[in-house]
Amino acid sequence: MKKLRYAVIGTGALGGFYGGMLAHAGNEVHFLFHSDYDYVRENGLKVDSVTGDFHLNKINAYNSTAQMPPCDVVFVCLKTNNNKMLAQILPPLLHEKTCVILIQNGLHIESNLAVDFPNLSIAGGMAFICSNKIGKGHIAHLDYGKLTVGSYQGENEALLKQVCRDLEAANVPAAYSDNLEESRWKKLVWNIPYNGMCVVLNTTTERLMQNKETYDLIHDLMLEVIGAANACGVRIEEGFAKDMLDSTLRMKPYAPSMKLDYDFKRPLEIGAIYSEPLSAARKVGFEMPKVAMLEQQLHFIQDGYC
Repeated sequence: MKKLRYAVIGTGALGGFYGGMLAHAGNEVHFLFHSDYDYVRENGLKVDSVTGDFHLNKINAYNSTAQMPPCDVVFVCLKTNNNKMLAQILPPLLHEKTCVILIQNGLHIESNLAVDFPNLSIAGGMAFICSNKIGKGHIAHLDYGKLTVGSYQGENEALLKQVCRDLEAANVPAAYSDNLEESRWKKLVWNIPYNGMCVVLNTTTERLMQNKETYDLIHDLMLEVIGAANACGVRIEEGFAKDMLDSTLRMKPYAPSMKLDYDFKRPLEIGAIYSEPLSAARKVGFEMPKVAMLEQQLHFIQDGYC
């Protein structure tokens, strides 16, 4: 198959890492920047990674998609709160076979995009990674890194599998999932407890794991999410919660993305990560009381009462 041309929308902790790794391996990657544009045009993109540091001195950097070429694959790595912009910024990047991969957290984000782009090839990307943006054009990859991709709409299985091969060749673990909904719920098993609790308790993952009460609460939250997934027709074994707990115990000390958003006074992704799963579960008669309370606490914080 021909070499794929990639675009990255949102060159932060995820887009900077995955796009940077692909570019470092020799793939053609075009990056959209916002506040970092002038700096990166002058200084390039730096990635500090547990797999090896590198510096891309010259990259294809843009501050508008109108200046970017149509691409075969578009990685959308924006926070879901910004997805309302996609209707305007995606069209210049699209040709008739472009696949847009939403590397984002939450539920129903693909179906929301499909409302504006009913004929677009759309996929989801679930990143299990510890990565932060620590400065202008500077990404720190601390641990893990696997990206799982699955199709939502369009005949894109062959292309998604090529994306996985390109990532693997760039030293990024990648896998194709034939059940996107299951993969989304599995990611929520981790995201819902750790993102919210790190904000509400103003802490990090390792401190939550060191305390018996918070460890047990995380387990309870995970079981609620698994129960909701099963009620929605997605089969996840309860033992998956223990797998996630064990993975986090091995993880280097980490502040998840929502904690960083809280620290830097950015909007929290409450809708996609909490409200959508709660709504989906309620529609089939399943309640997640502890998850619902966490959502309410996050709204309290988001509204500026803390």
